[in-house]
Amino acid sequence: MLKIILHDDRHIIPFNEPARDLRIQNKPLWLAQRDVLTPYVDREIEIRYGQQLPPVKEETIVYRDNLFFDEFYIKEFLERAQRRQQPVQAAFFADDPAFREHALPLSTSYTPYGDLYLADLWYYPEGTATDEEPVPLPIDLQAREIGYYHVPTYMASEEGDLVFQVPLRAMLAIDSWVHIFIADVVFGLFARGARFEERLKADPFFKLKILAKAMYEGKQVLESSELVQVGHNVVIDPTAVIHGPTIIGDNVTIGAGAVIDNCIIGNNVNISQGCQLMLSVVGDGAFLPFRAALFMTTFMDNSMVAQNACLQMCVIGRNTFIGAGTTFTDFNLLSAPIKARDGYGNLKDSNRPVLGGCVGHNCRLGSGLIIFPARTIESDVVLVASRKEKVITKDVTYEQSDHHHLRGGERHPRLYPRPGEKSEQKW
Repeated sequence: MLKIILHDDRHIIPFNEPARDLRIQNKPLWLAQRDVLTPYVDREIEIRYGQQLPPVKEETIVYRDNLFFDEFYIKEFLERAQRRQQPVQAAFFADDPAFREHALPLSTSYTPYGDLYLADLWYYPEGTATDEEPVPLPIDLQAREIGYYHVPTYMASEEGDLVFQVPLRAMLAIDSWVHIFIADVVFGLFARGARFEERLKADPFFKLKILAKAMYEGKQVLESSELVQVGHNVVIDPTAVIHGPTIIGDNVTIGAGAVIDNCIIGNNVNISQGCQLMLSVVGDGAFLPFRAALFMTTFMDNSMVAQNACLQMCVIGRNTFIGAGTTFTDFNLLSAPIKARDGYGNLKDSNRPVLGGCVGHNCRLGSGLIIFPARTIESDVVLVASRKEKVITKDVTYEQSDHHHLRGGERHPRLYPRPGEKSEQKW
């Protein structure tokens, strides 16, 4: 099968980078797409923005490169599309809980079509050289309600529930930084746990295998090697607590008293004493000194969060430093709706009662800052905590970076300019 990749050159705020280059599940999005489609395709064509589809005459799948999809969605989509033997376009039911609650808010990529929403994913059984228009092919995401129940009512709904609609098949467009959080945590880590639970219920032999492995290793079920995958050359202190499903890469060091629960840990990561990680994705080369905490947070490659810092439901870009004691708050004390930037930079309702902030690439944040919910800090920004500027109540742009008026500020180059602006990278 041929795949045709449509480039989406829109930059995601605050990273100033297209979605395809951002990391999802600790992989660049373009690589995650390639890995999922590898069993089905044998060659590809890339189409730049504004170019026409080439008229090919062979089985073809076409998609825009800002889409995140997993192997379970693609398997169902292709099986149903091949049975139809006509051109189809991926679609969502408007009332699908996972789509309605998590994919649709802040999106700019979907096209309304009656009671459906069309996505930029097509299948042509005999190629694109056809006059036949694709028909919508809605796929049920098989949402499961998962989350926290009986939390204080001021944190969530009137019932006091803080829940997510977790799909067993995942697909969404990355139009906003919030969608990275959704793809990594809700459609990624939560979904992996939900599929594991579904398999335990459906397959008694799999359940017996898990129990037998745990008994053989003398561990609790969630700590067994069936649920905690560990790479090569990994050093784990005996007092660390690691619960699965968790994936740990190569050359990782985990210190005494660290607690890790349902996470993805990349290669060459250092997690020091007393760190707490839950439902988070930690990129390659990251460094977490003692007592740093990540909860439902994406932490991209080569970044560092210093001691006593707390990040909840946040997205942090690559090569970024978060200073000691910095706190990202995650819900409005006066119960106002949390707004975030959509794909066009407009503030819209995020449909999340609890949501952290987002920091771009190549940022340096000093110690002791407090960042309000859903605030963004643009790539290449330096922030120094002071009496005048300790609480970040608004989005911070590159022009507001402190390094512009600090002695030696010229040493901090701009590596991620906005479209049309010039990089200061020195090669």
